[in-house]
Amino acid sequence: MRLLIAEDDKLHRSFLESVARSTLPDLQELTITADGQDAIAAFESSEYDSVVLDLQMPKVTGVEVAKSIWARQPRTKILFWSNYTEEAYIRGITKIVPGAAVYGYILKSAPEEQLKLALQGVFIAEQCVIDREVRGVQQRAGDRLSGLSELEYEALVDLCLGLTDKAMAARRNVSLRGAQSRLQHLYQKLGLDKADIPVGHWGPSFNSRTRVISLALSQGILNADALRREEENLQNWLTTNDL
Repeated sequence: MRLLIAEDDKLHRSFLESVARSTLPDLQELTITADGQDAIAAFESSEYDSVVLDLQMPKVTGVEVAKSIWARQPRTKILFWSNYTEEAYIRGITKIVPGAAVYGYILKSAPEEQLKLALQGVFIAEQCVIDREVRGVQQRAGDRLSGLSELEYEALVDLCLGLTDKAMAARRNVSLRGAQSRLQHLYQKLGLDKADIPVGHWGPSFNSRTRVISLALSQGILNADALRREEENLQNWLTTNDL
């Protein structure tokens, strides 16, 4: 087994190395990097069948590292080790996992024994191992009744990026009415149907567009990392369309 670890915290790197060496009997090579950019460079310069990734790292996030690795070698087994259970991170991972890939997601707050079981499960037994709390977020995100569909999530992203209805329609290649329909579905999913918005003597208590942004951030549906990536995607779209 050839293992690559990417973790920006020194103590966590040392802990992961110790647990990996004591848990994985067939470990032939272990490479440890301190950020995502170095992890991508290490993977491109050698061959690793197993990878442990922190999600929040400087320069390049764990999701971006995983995307690069799976694009190069989709059968690489990856264990995500993170403090975060926000839907933005989990949705980002779910969108990039290759069909036949084996991966895991375990929280840093989990006991050491649970980390050992995750390492063995993913890298030795080749089974997907997902923390119960993370699995719950995945299920909620995939629930058609309560979770956001991909179309509704795209509408949320465009709204948070400040696009007008017409710009949303152009970017997603739908009619203006289609873009506005997606927004209405988004409002309903987040409890902002017009009938449910409290009204005072001054009028409606909320502006739906800005209230949605607040709810999305507070519920972890979007976060700063996700918005940074989406801003890059938007700028690429603007450049491609000469806007």
